[in-house]
Amino acid sequence: MAAIFAGSLLWWVGSIQAAEVQYQLSTHILDISQGRPASNVDIELYRLDREGKQETWRAVGQGTTDKDGRVKTFLEQQAGKDNAGIYKLKFLTQPYFKQQQQNSFYPFIEVVFQVDGSSHYHVPITLSNFGYSTYRGS
Repeated sequence: MAAIFAGSLLWWVGSIQAAEVQYQLSTHILDISQGRPASNVDIELYRLDREGKQETWRAVGQGTTDKDGRVKTFLEQQAGKDNAGIYKLKFLTQPYFKQQQQNSFYPFIEVVFQVDGSSHYHVPITLSNFGYSTYRGS
């Protein structure tokens, strides 16, 4: 009886793990003026849609950085769905710096990049109130 229960439990746990959602894009903000992650920063994700000569940025996601300055849940990966395209992360930095009681030169930061294929993309920024840098991380 115990063996049957243990087998059923393993099947159930395996089913939950198999159903775990995977995401293709993550980001991270490190506030280099403070030497720590920037938490509670709202970030918006847009995809560039092209129709003829018309180009439009369409909102496809949003998130808020956690205590580690990360958002890990952009671009859900689904069977049969291709996320390839040109995207823009918009980091809403001004409220973050106001909360820190600091002036900021950038009310927001936009980073445009291209997703091609199914590999994971990590697009972090290092940030201060008067500058920023970005790169493709891992």
